Amino acid sequence: MRVIFTLFLLAILAVGGWLAWTLMQPVMPAGQTFVLLHPGYSTRRIATELQSAGVIRSADAFVVWHYLHHKRSLKAGEYLFDNSATSVDVHRRLVRGDVYFHTVVIPEGFNMFDIAQAIQNAGLGSSEDFLKVATSDTSLISDLAPDAKTLEGYLFPNTYEFTRMQTMEEMAAAMVKQFRLVAKEIGLTNDAKITDVKNSDLQNQANDVQQTVTLASIIEKETAAPEERPLVASVYYNRMAKHGALQADPSVIYAELLQGTYSGALHHADMQFHSDYNTYTHAGLPPGPIGNPGKTSLEAAMHPADTDYFYFVSNGNGHHRFAKNLEEHNKNVAAYRKAMIGK
Repeated sequence: MRVIFTLFLLAILAVGGWLAWTLMQPVMPAGQTFVLLHPGYSTRRIATELQSAGVIRSADAFVVWHYLHHKRSLKAGEYLFDNSATSVDVHRRLVRGDVYFHTVVIPEGFNMFDIAQAIQNAGLGSSEDFLKVATSDTSLISDLAPDAKTLEGYLFPNTYEFTRMQTMEEMAAAMVKQFRLVAKEIGLTNDAKITDVKNSDLQNQANDVQQTVTLASIIEKETAAPEERPLVASVYYNRMAKHGALQADPSVIYAELLQGTYSGALHHADMQFHSDYNTYTHAGLPPGPIGNPGKTSLEAAMHPADTDYFYFVSNGNGHHRFAKNLEEHNKNVAAYRKAMIGK
C-alpha cells in the first residue's frame, strides 16, 4: 500500500513538475507570429492553434491551466506574438483581449478606391469587399445626405485602428462616424445657414450637406495649401453664379475612375469624357463628392472667400495664382510654364 501511495505521489509530482515547466518556461516565437482566433473556437481549438504557431509548448497544459481559471473567458481576435512569453502570459493576453490592431491611414482627399486599397494593404480584407459596402451602405449617411448614392465624401480622413474581427461595414461606419463628429463641430448640418455665399441663387445649394461636401471634395483635390482653399471655393461659387462649368480636372479623373478607364494622366480629349461627373461638359457641381475632404476643405466650402476670382493656376511651388479675368489668367499660365521650363 505504501508503495502504491509513493508511486502515486511521484506521479503527481512528475505531472505537477511537467505542468509547471510547460506553463512557466518562456517560449520565443520564430519572428513575428500572428494567430487568428475566430469567435466560437473551443478552448481546445485555441490551445491547438497556439501550439501549432509555436507560441506555447503544450496545448494540454494550456487547457488544464484554463480550466483551473475557468471564470476567465478567452477573447477571439488576431494576436501578434513577437516576444518571449510563458503560457501563463499568453493566457493572460487572451483573457484581456489584447488583440492586434492594424493601422489604416486615410489622407485628406483619398477617394473610396484609395481607401479600399489601404484597407487591403493593411491586411484587413479585399478592396472589392470594402467597395461593395462603400457603394451600397448609404443608410449610414442618409439622414444628412438622403441623395447620396455611395459613401464617397463621408469616409472621413483620419488614422484608424481596426482589427481583423471587424467587418467592412463596421470599418466604414467608423469613418462615417468621424465625419459626423467633424460636421457637427463645424456646423455642417441640414439646419446650417451658410451666410458667406452672397448670391441668392446659390444659397440653398450652399446649405445642402451633400452639395457642400461635393464642393469640398473638389477643393481638397485642387490645392494642398489650407490657406488657399477659401479662395478656390470662391472661384467655384463665382463660376456657379454665372451658371458656368466648373472645369475641375479632378472631376474628370474621378469620372474615368468610376468607369475604370483612367490611365494615370489627363489629356485634352479626356475633357470631353461622357459622364455627369465631367465638370467641363456639365455646368454646376457633379452628382456627388469625388473624394473625401478634410476639415479645412469642408470649412472652405461653407465659408468661401469674398473675391472676384474666376481662374486659378499652379505657380509651380505648391500654391496657385488667382485671376479675375481670362487675360490675367493667361499671363499666370505663361508664368507657370516658364517656371516649369526653368526647373
